[in-house]
Amino acid sequence: MDKMNSASKKTLSIKTKLFYGMGDIGNAIANTAVIYFLLIFYTDAAMVPPALAGTALLIGKIWDAVNDPLFGWISDRVNPPRFGRRRFFMIIGALPLAVALALLWIVPTGLTNVWLFVWIVITFILFDTFITFTSVPYYAMTAELTDDYDERSSLTAFRMLMGIPAYMIGAAATPALVALFIIPRTGYAWTGLIYGIIAAISLLVCAAGIKEKPTIKTANEFRLPPFQALKLVLQNKPFVQLILAYMIANFGFVLIRTMLAYFLTYQLGMKDQVPIVMLLLLVSVLIFIFPWKILSEKWNKGPAYALGLGIGALSVVGSFFLPNHPTPAIYIIAVIAGMGFSANWIFPWSMVPDVVEYDEVITGEKRGGIFYGIWGFAFKLTNALGVAVAGWVLQIFHYQANIQQTSQTLLGIRLFIGPAPAIIILLCLPLLIYYPVTRAKHAEIKQRLVKLAD
Repeated sequence: MDKMNSASKKTLSIKTKLFYGMGDIGNAIANTAVIYFLLIFYTDAAMVPPALAGTALLIGKIWDAVNDPLFGWISDRVNPPRFGRRRFFMIIGALPLAVALALLWIVPTGLTNVWLFVWIVITFILFDTFITFTSVPYYAMTAELTDDYDERSSLTAFRMLMGIPAYMIGAAATPALVALFIIPRTGYAWTGLIYGIIAAISLLVCAAGIKEKPTIKTANEFRLPPFQALKLVLQNKPFVQLILAYMIANFGFVLIRTMLAYFLTYQLGMKDQVPIVMLLLLVSVLIFIFPWKILSEKWNKGPAYALGLGIGALSVVGSFFLPNHPTPAIYIIAVIAGMGFSANWIFPWSMVPDVVEYDEVITGEKRGGIFYGIWGFAFKLTNALGVAVAGWVLQIFHYQANIQQTSQTLLGIRLFIGPAPAIIILLCLPLLIYYPVTRAKHAEIKQRLVKLAD
């Protein structure tokens, strides 16, 4: 038993953490570009009506109700001896993801609204399929590379150390790359191609540098059918509490991030400063990653996560009161928001492996894939819902692309970058403050797993 406890506390090498972090680079660039710029690409470059674009993206998410849990369940069972059950999906999915990501940023000219809707739905489903195919197995490795409560926070911090600069590229480089072209939709098409290549390379580099544990169970040891497996996941109360809090918070974040470009362009008249504000926000996130990690070693993860969300939510309320002209106050808000929301980049991803072990005590199976599949579904569903709501808000408040907006339109933009998402985010704090898997509870779970192994 002592030997098993010692092994479970073994620190991962810096090399392993860095290679693992590299796998998130392409995913980070793709998701940031989608969240910040996909809607404004459709509305201002491809000239798609905002409500049509937002609804098409939301319809595309219906596939997520199937593909995220399904790919997670499959990755728990496929175990090619040469590649490993997680790396296998990353390797064979890298090239298709590159193609799908490039197609996402192409909208043919001359299509009717019906065919525009169909095109957006199909290309988004294609992109979503392959990013799920590669990212769910990748994230599931967090639970399998280490089973230590604090080491998982460290592994996640290193992933974010690699991923956040990629988020900066997606946020700051996208408008800069698009601006290199006379026609914006051409710029977006080339940007999508570049990001697709980066996504494929990052997955392959990660897969080449990571070795999966040989002690992972083989596929024939998993006997739960998919619907029973899903049912047991949804009966895991700590996981349900965590994912509900995360979905609420992420929905608020997506509203902020989607409306930011509109807010800077039309409310503050700072279109040229869009990359600067986004870069400042993400630099602040990066700087505070390791301070939050240190705090997580003193506190339980749930309350620490809640503190960060509270700071970020309260900071963005200030944006509602900014004037209808350029102001340096937006830079201060960006820094404070980044400091608080930095907690969202480390805590939830390090908390999921803990509930995977809670599930293992109940089922006797290592089922990280299906948990991360459902987690991925929740992440992408709230992303799509946030973008859709932003599109509906713009339509309701009579947004017109590339012109000076009315006071009514500006009011809608201000409401949904500040007060509305702040209230949404604050709603999830009680779920985190009273989150049941504490440090002490996790130690108890590990002891029960040791007894089961004996």
